Amino acid sequence: MIKLFVLDLDGCLTTPFHSPDWEKITKIRELNQQSREDLSIPPVTICTGRPYPYAEAVAQWLDVRYPVIFESAGMYDWRENRFRTALNDDSDEELASINKLKQWIRSKILPLYPGAIPEFSKMMDAGVVSPNKHDIAEIREEIQNHINQHYPDLEMHYTDISVNTLIRGNNKRAGLNLLQEETGITLEEMAYIGDSGGDVVALQVVGRPFAPANAKQETKAVAEVLSEESTHAVLVAYRRLIEENRNHGSR
Repeated sequence: MIKLFVLDLDGCLTTPFHSPDWEKITKIRELNQQSREDLSIPPVTICTGRPYPYAEAVAQWLDVRYPVIFESAGMYDWRENRFRTALNDDSDEELASINKLKQWIRSKILPLYPGAIPEFSKMMDAGVVSPNKHDIAEIREEIQNHINQHYPDLEMHYTDISVNTLIRGNNKRAGLNLLQEETGITLEEMAYIGDSGGDVVALQVVGRPFAPANAKQETKAVAEVLSEESTHAVLVAYRRLIEENRNHGSR
């Protein structure tokens, strides 16, 4: 049985730069609340590359009671107001490359792209966001060339509207490992839905991987592809998991 359904945000639960589909989000929230009484319904939580404040806010929308993953590999437990990361204790030294890259992006990249902004509240990740997909493609190429030359300890993930650079290995797979350690729920007992390249490492290790119709091809290659997009796909996957759990329990 699947005991936890982990949701990516941008491109899955939400559509970037669009108002949320509140009707479907409300249905997801109601199912999540019902999971407290019905063991065939897996509770939901979040694994996103976005910063902690956004992850916390969406967790409140959905009445999430499990820790959430932000910036790919940081964990926040809202019940105890507690953070945990996959970094070593000496994280300041590990983050030195990230902080230098942030300074370079601010001075060399952002002035060239007025519609692009840094993700200001990020702690472990150098993130840039823009609604202009053409600009993001150029920014991605420039940052990738820069880290190839100067920062072999970093890795990049991106979507159509964002570029995220993080410490190599401090990715969503590491985030799921934190969830496994914290909850006792194994990766095989988790489902995950993701749409971008940064989700691939998570999709490869869970028991039930899903991708919405709007996902990147590299993501679809490692997941069960749904015919629906974004929030609708999340709701369809959630209902499918519930049905499968109930069928499993009846055997």
